[in-house]
Amino acid sequence: MPSLCRDCLTTFDTAPPRGRCPACRSPRLLSHPELFDLSIAHMDCDAFYASVEKRDDPSLAAKPVIVGGGQRGVVSTCCYIARIKGVRSAMPMFQALKLCPDAVVIKPRMQAYVQVSRQIRAMMEELTPAIEPLSLDEAFLDLTGTARLHGAPPAVMLARLTKRMEDELGLSGSVGLSHNKFLAKIASDLDKPRGFSVIGQAETAAFLAQKPVRIIWGVGTATQTALEQAGIRSIADLLRWDHSDLTARFGQMGDRLWHLARGQDSRRVTRDEKVKSISKETTFGEDTSDPDLLQGHLWRLAEQVADRAKARHLAGRTVTLKLKTSGFQQITRRHALPDPTQMADRIFRMAQELFTQAGHAGPFRLIGVGISDLTPEDQADRAPDLLDPDAAKRAAAERATDAIRARFGDKAIIKGRALR
Repeated sequence: MPSLCRDCLTTFDTAPPRGRCPACRSPRLLSHPELFDLSIAHMDCDAFYASVEKRDDPSLAAKPVIVGGGQRGVVSTCCYIARIKGVRSAMPMFQALKLCPDAVVIKPRMQAYVQVSRQIRAMMEELTPAIEPLSLDEAFLDLTGTARLHGAPPAVMLARLTKRMEDELGLSGSVGLSHNKFLAKIASDLDKPRGFSVIGQAETAAFLAQKPVRIIWGVGTATQTALEQAGIRSIADLLRWDHSDLTARFGQMGDRLWHLARGQDSRRVTRDEKVKSISKETTFGEDTSDPDLLQGHLWRLAEQVADRAKARHLAGRTVTLKLKTSGFQQITRRHALPDPTQMADRIFRMAQELFTQAGHAGPFRLIGVGISDLTPEDQADRAPDLLDPDAAKRAAAERATDAIRARFGDKAIIKGRALR
């Protein structure tokens, strides 16, 4: 059985005896009949945000770390020490702190995470151009046909990638290797952290048969409930349904489920899927109706959305406002501008109008701002606003402010409304 040492990257035609690498004595051997034949991978960093924080502050190494908002926010991610206590991503912060009261809570540092993500992406680019990022910390890779280029099969290059991440960046990742994207993503979750799991063609049916339907990517709570009402709880239950019956009952989702239950996934790894929207939201520590405070948050959110748009060289034609009341009612308002924008001032003023149009006095627990219908920035902010003759002056001032911040830092110039 083909084998690979994940520490020294030595390969073997047959698995070494006693479960240790003869070259370096490492127990981290990976053996599988199809190990050197598979080329579709999913790489997922281990507790990414929390791992970056621990790397940058070694005093946190042995402590439970939660990255997220305040008492009323949610957990963005947490380290494995906190996970042992039951903390999970997207969990309300108050619940997480009940489970792990000694946790160190850190506000997200998106700029730091983006920088590290770019470093990891550069390492991936050395392996293959076929990379499909799903978020800052995970991506699909298609290494089909790269063995001749690298002089080694994809499994070896993926093990080399995670080793480089640990040696050069101080971060770990887990790899899933299979014959399609669906199974590669499942595999990457099987042995976290620092995992490397393989699901081959020959074992696909047996592997999936007794798995619950929730293992299928995209089956959320609502879909799972609908499936359970039809008596479908496992992949084996799905296999008993005819294709026509599944599609009649569940439509396009039924077709997808029929194929995935059989381990069939024809989706290709597509490079750099187009960004559809840019948004930012904040959850308040306490519900608020204070108009000055809300206006201050609106400005900060608009500024952050504009900064992200400028960094991506994009602009948006549609501005969206999102509100969530203390009773968890969600209010969404959107408006299409005459031309796309990436200017914080225009996004803020439109969000202000949408807030007024919403006609709700609050109190609110969450507010968010976003732009969509994205276009390249060279199409942005070109039409003069005849109803607002000062708009061009404010845009010029904002461009000048951006230039000063780029040179002297984000806090070189702060608008008064941002201090509310």
